[in-house]
Amino acid sequence: MSKRNYHDLSINERAIFNQRLFKICIYTAMIIIGIILIFPYFYMVMKSLMSSEEVVGPVKLFPNKLMLSNYVDLFTSNNKYLKAALNSLYIILFNIIAVPLSASIIAFSFAKLKWKGKNLMFALMMSTMMIPPTVTQIPLYIMYTNMGWIDTLLPFTIPNLFGGGAFNIFLIRQFMKGIPKNIEDAARIDGASTFRIYWNIILPLCKPVLIYIMVTIFIVNWGDFYGPLIYMSSSDAPRTLAYVVFLDSTESTAASQMAHMRMAGGVFMTIIPGILFMLFQKQLIEGVTMTGSKG
Repeated sequence: MSKRNYHDLSINERAIFNQRLFKICIYTAMIIIGIILIFPYFYMVMKSLMSSEEVVGPVKLFPNKLMLSNYVDLFTSNNKYLKAALNSLYIILFNIIAVPLSASIIAFSFAKLKWKGKNLMFALMMSTMMIPPTVTQIPLYIMYTNMGWIDTLLPFTIPNLFGGGAFNIFLIRQFMKGIPKNIEDAARIDGASTFRIYWNIILPLCKPVLIYIMVTIFIVNWGDFYGPLIYMSSSDAPRTLAYVVFLDSTESTAASQMAHMRMAGGVFMTIIPGILFMLFQKQLIEGVTMTGSKG
């Protein structure tokens, strides 16, 4: 059977052929773009498995011998990485508890309670999202200096007891507004107090958006080096892991001394958020979509 020319095909066959050709082109382009985007990270991972001599030596993609001990030495050979990791975990654990709890209390007040001036206060709170962070940077630094919080972990914990930002409160408030009022009315008829309705009924129903906020808090605080760069200027101040990795990368000797350790530190900084995303991908998507469709 001889091969038919494109012009000999019927209209339906041409449409199917064009559709398949389009998909092939799209998938090919996506694969090429994906390889280009992932190559720098793949290169960093390979460098983190090399010895120091291989990292600073001639350019090569694969190590002669896999040095998995680099990740162990990262926290055993130098205490600064271990101490910095513990400081980062302390900040994260504090905020993972404090931010969702405080933000949900405030959001519950805006979404479910009636009080005078509620809409005005909500509008004022939302207007703070329009203020660039750089505008408040100097006033906050002066305030923290007068309070004696500079070179401590307090600027990264105590302020987050007030919701952790208007965006978190807004997300939870929108989610709560989509919860049927009949549930609250039934609880009040049974004699439940306002706090019990919040704690035992409303808060458990907000699990998707709370997980989304908690994972976001982890990622933001885990990779934050700009805040510590401002508030932890002293050499003996407690430092976070992201800040230590940043300082090491800016040293003039970074290219020659302990280069493999710095590569291992960079890879370690990316592994934890990636694992969290894979574990909570469903909850993250559900939290965003349900929040956007409610209210």
